[in-house]
Amino acid sequence: MELQVQTDSRRLPENDSGSESGLLDERVLLLVFRSINWNPQTLCAAACVSRKLDAVAKRMLWRELCAARAPRMVAELTRSSGRVAGGWLALAKLFLFCCGARPSRHFDAEAVTPGHFAEATRFSKTSGRSFLARHCWGDLLYVSDPCEHGAASSGGNDVGVYRGVFGSFANSRTRQWILSRRVGLEAGVNCPYCRASVWSMTEARFVPRSASRRLGSHHGSVEYFVCVNGHLHGSSVQRR
Repeated sequence: MELQVQTDSRRLPENDSGSESGLLDERVLLLVFRSINWNPQTLCAAACVSRKLDAVAKRMLWRELCAARAPRMVAELTRSSGRVAGGWLALAKLFLFCCGARPSRHFDAEAVTPGHFAEATRFSKTSGRSFLARHCWGDLLYVSDPCEHGAASSGGNDVGVYRGVFGSFANSRTRQWILSRRVGLEAGVNCPYCRASVWSMTEARFVPRSASRRLGSHHGSVEYFVCVNGHLHGSSVQRR
């Protein structure tokens, strides 16, 4: 056990100030959260203790949680700059939270479908490619499997709620296409993960048929948004 602690300690960053101790010592925090497998509820509770702990969580702990939860995905998302647009807290929330669905201009739902904690969600580049127009296939996009919610849409069909994230969205062909078409930001809708403004890809006529096939939905029953930081969220009416 002593050998394992020494090995782990060599991998930890040096404490910048040297004056912090206990809960504000980053080395201690990393060891504690590693030992509980980066439990998100505990990390949320710790971030609420003080502003200093919240700052440490936003700068480092949420990043480590993301890397522990999806190491390959995080490595690809950060390959170009080492950072993620919108911050690590937003990415962690995207990993852990299904945002639910609500009525919009292009999605007819009878009621709001509430969001909820998602213990385990599969994200894939194969799913992401289904949401890209052919001329944007070079973009990196991860999209989750749809989370099915019972009969909140017209006709009593189930609603599929999905989410995703672009890598290097600022340099993506998708963003270039949106800007070249002068697509306006969607009024009254914000990203549920970083609170940034969003574009409606349905309004922009950017939803390929492959997205409907991937989701198991009828074409024309898919609505999704992409925020200025590259987070994606949307809903679809599932086929029975």
